[in-house]
Amino acid sequence: MHNSYEFDYLIIGSGAAGLFAASKLATHGKVAVVNKGEFSESSTWYAQGGIAGVMDASDSVESHIADTLKAGSGLCHEDAVRNIISRGNRIISELISFGTAFDSDNGVLHLTQEAAHSHRRIAHAKDATGKAVGEALLAPVSNNPNITAFQHHMAVDVITARHLGRYTQGPDRCLGAYVLTPEGEVITIAARHTILATGGAGKVYLFTSNPHVSTGDGVAMAWRAGCPVMNMEFIQFHPTCLYNPLGSTQLLTEALRGEGAYLTDATGRRFMPDYDAQAEMAPRDIVARAIDHEMKKQGADHMYLDARHLGKEKIEAHFPNILQRLLDIGIDLREQAVPIVPAAHYLCGGVQTDVAGRTSIDGLHVIGESACTGLHGANRLASNSLLECLVMAELCAESIAEHDSGPLPRLPEWDASGVEPETERVQIKQNWEEIRTTMSNYVGIVRSDERLRRARRRLAMIREEIASYYWQHPIGRDLIELRNLSLVAELIVRSAQSRKESRGLHYSTDHPESLTQARDTVLVPESL
Repeated sequence: MHNSYEFDYLIIGSGAAGLFAASKLATHGKVAVVNKGEFSESSTWYAQGGIAGVMDASDSVESHIADTLKAGSGLCHEDAVRNIISRGNRIISELISFGTAFDSDNGVLHLTQEAAHSHRRIAHAKDATGKAVGEALLAPVSNNPNITAFQHHMAVDVITARHLGRYTQGPDRCLGAYVLTPEGEVITIAARHTILATGGAGKVYLFTSNPHVSTGDGVAMAWRAGCPVMNMEFIQFHPTCLYNPLGSTQLLTEALRGEGAYLTDATGRRFMPDYDAQAEMAPRDIVARAIDHEMKKQGADHMYLDARHLGKEKIEAHFPNILQRLLDIGIDLREQAVPIVPAAHYLCGGVQTDVAGRTSIDGLHVIGESACTGLHGANRLASNSLLECLVMAELCAESIAEHDSGPLPRLPEWDASGVEPETERVQIKQNWEEIRTTMSNYVGIVRSDERLRRARRRLAMIREEIASYYWQHPIGRDLIELRNLSLVAELIVRSAQSRKESRGLHYSTDHPESLTQARDTVLVPESL
């Protein structure tokens, strides 16, 4: 087996952002795509609702921008918003050219509406849009001779000149990454440009709509390399995930409420009109907090999503996948209200970048959910995420395709000397569960100064234990993920402690009002 490889472009992650970037860069050089699972194990493939873009004459880019800025609670970067939103129409058209089978009526693209959107502008493929987009983007990547896929390989850390002692003056430079093989060996992949497209960090919470791979790997690797992170306190909780204590959580797409489904309590009472004039169509942060408040007030484990009044024909036509998955566990969306609970869904913060994914380290780029461009501000507008992934991938590829970074130095192999075989693995299981429980109990939808202090103390102790274990024993995927998860959890808490107000997705009982001036929370590695 080879211990070292060299490529022009190394892409870590294979969701929409990673695959789109790979297809764009393959015409300019050799591309490696590293994916720690199957191609279908990404948040892209789990996305149900769709992708937002202005595709109707009654809509406008300015309206989409206005909706995004309003949802972002004053924290959006308007230049990033305009740059990304203005490309929505063309990106959707390009996805169609790739073969994405969006729904249409008599040849006209069918658009749906989701919470906080003022128009119907969501292109979708039934209720499995992410899968349709992922399959369309995967096809040209799978058969491209310029693209090498490393499936079931997990990135351990990026390699920088500073870490190798070759950093003197000017910006640091990324040289590639160490990658764990399925056999447990660590290989070296050198690259002129490295792109982190690893998705979010939903697994830091007990309830999440994210796949198991969403452990914050890209954010953690970039932080350890020296990149600042921004607005990590803003975790979007999807209001309507299936409450299923005996099985996995399933997201129930926002499009259900967009088509008219109600949120109710056990008595059938609609409660959202008590919280916002837009009722079920209010922004996600308002809806999630309302559900959380009703659960706490009533001492209930869950609320309900009721779509029965939409009619069997509409449910079967527009939500066949959700209908079938619920039927598989004995729930008929056509005949009964579905128990739901808010669950961690999307990381609005991330590694601080521009819209092309550039970081503070030369040759290191971060795109998609791992990045923070300022598009989402303090709360993501529904279905802007796939759009951001694809626009960032395109702009990133354009910015680096013609950039000559010079020859790569010879990189040292992974040093595993001094490690000792494991005698037991209970510590990994214990730390994993404790991180997720701590985050869910103390750093959830509603926060307080005392809860955050408690979380920070516990997480600091856990991270010290993990660090000791990491350097003493052979590494595996679960240990790497645990290391990343603990770091990202701590960054979320520290960012939350820095924000002495309530804004968007961050609600504090000790600071319930918003400050007059919105400011980003930026943490740099040296400050910790």
